[in-house]
Amino acid sequence: MTLLVPFDGSELARNALEKASDFGDLLDEELVVLTVIPDDADYARERGWITEGEPFDDEAIEAGLETRAKEVAPEATFRTERVSSDEPTATATKNVVREIRRVAGDIGASVVFIGSENAGSVIAPQSSVGSPVASDQRYDVYVVRKPDADVDPADVSDIDSMVD
Repeated sequence: MTLLVPFDGSELARNALEKASDFGDLLDEELVVLTVIPDDADYARERGWITEGEPFDDEAIEAGLETRAKEVAPEATFRTERVSSDEPTATATKNVVREIRRVAGDIGASVVFIGSENAGSVIAPQSSVGSPVASDQRYDVYVVRKPDADVDPADVSDIDSMVD
């Protein structure tokens, strides 16, 4: 079994990574942290990866996000995928969602940990990857919606039923 955490450096993504790391430790399962970087400077600015006027440098963005992920889960495998924004009918967010779902299938993810305030909501913003990733039936989804990531033992007491 492989646990997958899409990671954009946000507080909720960090909290999802903390939860996934705890679950991985409990189950002795592989943990993969996935960062998807579109070649879109506006997308990078919206996520705080670069500041206004700063040049888009996907390698610097990758290095920074990997450092932040390794602070939380040094045992995790860090993976970066890049997506093009050349497709005229897709937004950067849609391309990110497609890539997360593709990677989840490729690695046979059994659980995807998503840090999202909106995953599973009836109304989801266009910029959220949570709901579309959560809708895939090939894997279970653990949604972290709260900024604080303390793991309550009650949250993991019935972990076997979640991953079966």
